[in-house]
Amino acid sequence: TQVWTFMSNPHAEAKEAFFDLDLPSSAFISNFTMTINEKIYVAEVKEKHQAKKMYDEARRQGKTAAHVETEKFRVSASVEAGGKVAFELTYEELLQRHLGKYQHAISIRPHQVVRNLSVEVSISERTGISYVHVLPLRTSRLRGKGDAVVPPSTRVEKGTHCAWIVFSPTPQEQAEFSSSGIMGDFVVQYDVTMPDVAGDVQIYNGYFVHFFAPRGLPPVQKDVVFVIDVSGSMYGTKMKQTKKAMHVILSDLHHDDYFNIVTFSDAVNVWMPSHSIQATPQNIRKAKDYVSKMEADGCEFWAGQDNCGVGGGVAGRLVLEPRTQTAIGRIPLIIFLTDGEPTSGVTAGSRILSNAQQALKGTTSLFGLAFGDDADYGLMRRLSLENRGVARRIYEDADATLQLKGFYDEIASPLLYDVELAYLDGVAQDLTQNLFPNYFLGSELVVAGRVKPGASELRVRTTGHGQEGPLSLENDISANATEAAPFGCFGDANQISRFVQRLWAYFTIQDLLQARFRANDTAARRLLTEKATNLSLKYNFVTPVTSLIVVRPDEDREKGRPAKAATSPPGQGQDLILHPCLFFLAVDGDPHFVVRLPHSLGNLCFTLDGCSGDVLRLVSDPATGLSVNGHLMGAPFRPGHEERPRTYFDAITIAVEHPRVGYVVNVTRKGVTLHGEGELVLPFAQRAAIHKPQLAISVWPEANVTVWIGHEVEFLVLLHRYSHPTALQRDHLGFYVVNSKGLSASAGGLLGVIAPFLCAMVPLWASPIHNLPQLLQVIKKREKEGFKDAFTVAYNLIQSN
Repeated sequence: TQVWTFMSNPHAEAKEAFFDLDLPSSAFISNFTMTINEKIYVAEVKEKHQAKKMYDEARRQGKTAAHVETEKFRVSASVEAGGKVAFELTYEELLQRHLGKYQHAISIRPHQVVRNLSVEVSISERTGISYVHVLPLRTSRLRGKGDAVVPPSTRVEKGTHCAWIVFSPTPQEQAEFSSSGIMGDFVVQYDVTMPDVAGDVQIYNGYFVHFFAPRGLPPVQKDVVFVIDVSGSMYGTKMKQTKKAMHVILSDLHHDDYFNIVTFSDAVNVWMPSHSIQATPQNIRKAKDYVSKMEADGCEFWAGQDNCGVGGGVAGRLVLEPRTQTAIGRIPLIIFLTDGEPTSGVTAGSRILSNAQQALKGTTSLFGLAFGDDADYGLMRRLSLENRGVARRIYEDADATLQLKGFYDEIASPLLYDVELAYLDGVAQDLTQNLFPNYFLGSELVVAGRVKPGASELRVRTTGHGQEGPLSLENDISANATEAAPFGCFGDANQISRFVQRLWAYFTIQDLLQARFRANDTAARRLLTEKATNLSLKYNFVTPVTSLIVVRPDEDREKGRPAKAATSPPGQGQDLILHPCLFFLAVDGDPHFVVRLPHSLGNLCFTLDGCSGDVLRLVSDPATGLSVNGHLMGAPFRPGHEERPRTYFDAITIAVEHPRVGYVVNVTRKGVTLHGEGELVLPFAQRAAIHKPQLAISVWPEANVTVWIGHEVEFLVLLHRYSHPTALQRDHLGFYVVNSKGLSASAGGLLGVIAPFLCAMVPLWASPIHNLPQLLQVIKKREKEGFKDAFTVAYNLIQSN
């Protein structure tokens, strides 16, 4: 996920610009860049303690610095009067499949109505995409705003292996959401087709990833015990939400399931002391009556022993004696809910973990739900990890009932248990976790690893136990099969190969951190930390053992003004707005020229029919020494329209001529070549950022190139690639004028003449022109200011279109 924010300061004094973003808990930051007054500062990933030292040293020297290591990413920068700043953040995460779908949520909280806001999501899936759905904007963890199925100004295009979603709300639509603009998450849900029960194995450049998500298996019967905290801290809203969730969960138990309920505070009470009972309608009604009468009182008592005077702690009675004799094939599960930490009986974490392991005997899965901020989530997490389960935070807000119900839904239907994804003949190495206690309906198991050099195939054996008995599958996967079958929206093998390798690193780091969390030995923790740190640094991931540090020389200090650090306390940054002359002028497609007018007045569009080999002068400005040319390539005729040629751009050339320095930036579908002080080649396959006098270039892999010229000109070149192009499509480039304020009134070219025209109209945007006579009056009034030629061309375009 790449987030890009641009702000300018129209005020007469310096202002603080804030960039903050809520990150998913499992995300790893992999890049952060600040561009301040045309200078690019790229953050570095460092070991956590080293980053802190660098940050402290920079602050002592009076330099501006940012040091980030939390899920709430927040930095700020002082922007001088008339200055501008751009923030670019990239983070990576593995989307976990839950309840039969993947969900990608993007935080949108600019704290103001912004002139240009756009979210673009592309989905590439080798096995195919079964469906794509955009949810209403989500204002909390589960709830959306409004009844609309899709947020306004959302477009969804879905193909077999590629889907493209664009969300571009107008300023009016943002203001309708709230006075502070959009404050929520843009959420996309989708699922993939998985025709092979053994899953999908992708092998690229010596790395592989195995997605295992079989469909159509019958659920396994379960024996579930609900362990519920009823101490005094659960009094009020928490207890009401827990009761409400339990009523819904009890109604959803399968008829063949068995269940029981344990409540605890300073004593432990078991609803059915002798055994679990079948989930018949009559027993469900009795359980609901019991839940309705639960009262919150007392203190947390997790793991007492028989000699402590209260009849045994929770950990000693989680598994009832008759429950150990359950029929083979019924999966024992425990759902443990608490909002605090142990305050009575055995309170030491190590003793609680030991007691729980002895009681559960390694055969029962414990799922810990930590309710609210006061819950000891660390201990709950260890309890779960060491007993075949996982822990989850339940946040204390209006959605708590839905969160509890949603978690239960994820584990309500176990399909397999004791699953192993094995890779035979010793071909696979450096495997991530490949033994899994359970596989639940709608979820997914993922294993990544490396394939030994020279191996021609990967033999996969999947074993486990289900409702119908043992399961065993074997598949032979060619090591070259997936590389020969490009797919998705881009179809570039280098990008996919890079993804699989980074996914292996992502999983390996997570496994190392989880092992460190569970380790009791100091030396073992130190070794695991070192391995996780080295891998995080190698792949440029910000993880719990690394931090992001960016330091820039303090120009303000050199100019005699007081310096402001990028991590200064929160202030009033909401009044920073986009400069009025930052309009989007674009030429993209066949070549289709678009001018997006401000305040949603519409678009000015026109098309030129060129020929293959033609060069179009897009921008020419002798006053600034700037010119932009676009080279056309041919494309097949549309059936029935052979009289009209079709063309795309395959090269964009930007020339910058100054008395003492000159550059030529040539962008093709392969990459960027910079001519000037020698020749520099920047391929599209890797991230790059370059800063020269009066010139800066930023390359995003397989995506786009941004070129800044001077202080007030910015161009964007997009790369369009098709994995399976139709007969009419061609890989091509698109050209966008992001900031045209620096172009003079004498600018020419197809886009150059329009830019000063728009800037001249800035004072009039607040009072939109509704008719042609009014526009003529404006033109006559503004002609005297030197915009005559630009107005004439733009007026003719408007009149002829």
